[in-house]
Amino acid sequence: MAGYEAICTENLTRDFKNVRAVNNMNLTVPAGQIFGFLGPNGAGKTTTIHLLLGLLEPTNGTAKVLGYDTRRVAAKIREQTGVLLEHTGLYERLTAEDNLEFYGRVWGLTPAERQARSKELLSQLGLWDRRKEVVGKWSKGMKQKLAIARAIFHRPTLLFLDEPTSGLDPVSASQLHQDLLDLVKREGTTIFLTTHNLTEAEHLCQQVAVIRQGVVLAQGSPAELRANRGKPQAEIEGSNFSGRLLVALEERPEVAGVTLQDDRMVLDLRGSGVSLAPLVRLIVENGGQIEEVRRASRSLEDVFLDLVKQN
Repeated sequence: MAGYEAICTENLTRDFKNVRAVNNMNLTVPAGQIFGFLGPNGAGKTTTIHLLLGLLEPTNGTAKVLGYDTRRVAAKIREQTGVLLEHTGLYERLTAEDNLEFYGRVWGLTPAERQARSKELLSQLGLWDRRKEVVGKWSKGMKQKLAIARAIFHRPTLLFLDEPTSGLDPVSASQLHQDLLDLVKREGTTIFLTTHNLTEAEHLCQQVAVIRQGVVLAQGSPAELRANRGKPQAEIEGSNFSGRLLVALEERPEVAGVTLQDDRMVLDLRGSGVSLAPLVRLIVENGGQIEEVRRASRSLEDVFLDLVKQN
């Protein structure tokens, strides 16, 4: 399924009375990948998903999902998408098997198709031996796995997930990460993932977009965002970092800023190719004691926070 755009928006806009929830959004989501949609609360993420599913009409602009215009053929889009947003959609008084049987009927699968798909998914997610148990007695991690099985039961081309690992313990979250990666590899599903966990996004997503107040601030691979938006830094562990030393470092043309945190000094550099040798020599000449020097690798979370603060 890879090689085309699963989602493409042009100047997509949605107003609610005096609030512009989505503002001239231009978004491209490649097929067959996990795409991270990142932003603080109230950034417009949920509204965007509702627009992409055709549940809301845009005020201006267009959105095409799986090649379909959301204004004209929203029903076609929903036939080919799976959705797991705030609620699992599970019936907790039913068994895992009966939950999937119910949703298989909703999607119009034959009895043979329902039985085969249920066994396939429950086995792949490690739930087959628990299929006869009532879901209400399960852990949150197990329920979340079953909810994903429910969302992909009809083999959707595109899957929308909203904070799928929220509230899960680290082991359950890690297992779910692997399940999602396996799903993309096995079935070619495109996953549109919203998350506040930037480490999760960096691990799972080939492409991400950062959104704030309905505006896309940046889009690209995590590595591209780190390279294009990240400031080169050096971290120096040691002692005797005097005020005179900090002033001397700030006066250097290759240094954009200096931050001192206990026994750790962080230098913002004006380029990734800056040599650290002259700076180390300056520190020693001004009485600084150095234990370790390293170039800092900025995380996606650092870039995200910078983008949100700047805008």
